This record gives sequence, C-alpha cells and structure tokens, in this order.
Amino acid sequence: MENPIPTLETERLILRAPRPEDFEPWAAFAADEEAARWIGGVQTRAGAWRVMATMAGAWLVRGFSMFSVVEKATGAWVGRVGPWQPEGWPGTEVGWGIVRGRWGRGYAPEAAEAAIDWAFHTLGWDEVIHTIEDANVNSQRVAQRLGSRILRQAVLPPPLNVPVDVWGQSRDAWMARRPR
Repeated sequence: MENPIPTLETERLILRAPRPEDFEPWAAFAADEEAARWIGGVQTRAGAWRVMATMAGAWLVRGFSMFSVVEKATGAWVGRVGPWQPEGWPGTEVGWGIVRGRWGRGYAPEAAEAAIDWAFHTLGWDEVIHTIEDANVNSQRVAQRLGSRILRQAVLPPPLNVPVDVWGQSRDAWMARRPR
C-alpha cells in the first residue's frame, strides 16, 4: 500500500508521518509539564502512546493529522504540527507543539506555515483555525506571526471542555499574504 501521508520540507524541518521511533521523544514531550500545559496537560507514557496512535490513525480515518516534526540538522524529533479536527472540534485547525528545548527558534511558525499551505492547497480548506487558551501567550504570538487573528470563542469538546479563543484566517487572507 502506498503511504498516503506526505512529507513536507521547510528550510530547517521535515514534516512526516509519525513513526515508531518517535515514541520516546514524544513521550518525553508529553511528560514535560511546561511543554504539555496547553495541549491537554502531562500524560503518562501510556497516554502519550494513545495520543500518538490517535494522530497516526487520523491520517487513515480523516486523510490528515499532525505531522512529526524532525530537525534537519540533527535528525531529532522536535514536535508535532499540522491539521487537526477530531469529532466536535470547532473548525479545521492547524496546531503545534514543539519540545521545550527547541522553543524560541521559530520552529512552530515555520512548520505551521508549511502545514497551512498544504491544508489549503491539498485539503481544499476554506479556513484554518488555532484553538488557543487566553493565557497561552506563546501560541498567540505564533498565530500572530502566521497572520491569524481572533475569529470567535469556543469550548473544546469533552473530555477537554476548555474555553478557547479561535484564532485563524480564511484561505483568501492566507493567499493574499503569500509570495506569488
């Protein structure tokens, strides 16, 4: 069977399908209280495995999901970024989560930009959102760098039940900002 998951590349990153060897860094990321704070909180190894498997499985069920993000220079797994829309989600999201040791390098907006381009061009989305809690200033800055703004408020579906600001932009707004 042909792999339905594309590989995207940016200047410094590779966005690809989650692989079994991603589990150890994924589990460490999920166990980091600060890194996991805004993405559902700290998880056990078993919980991290379930989330990784859910995201990998969403590629088959929905045709899109988070990519594993790999740093080209080192080959290290540095996070997960990409399209995400579980049942009951408030829209077509491109989300991000980068390991704390790589914060401040611009990896989240760099990877999200590639994922947004892919979502608009390949998936045909009309809007991309980012669900961000009011106190999550770092993700708000990433959204702003991407050209997003607050569109509306929502509450994430159970079991999360978290109120969020829905940041985002239309395909037309995104395309207007992109180089020709």
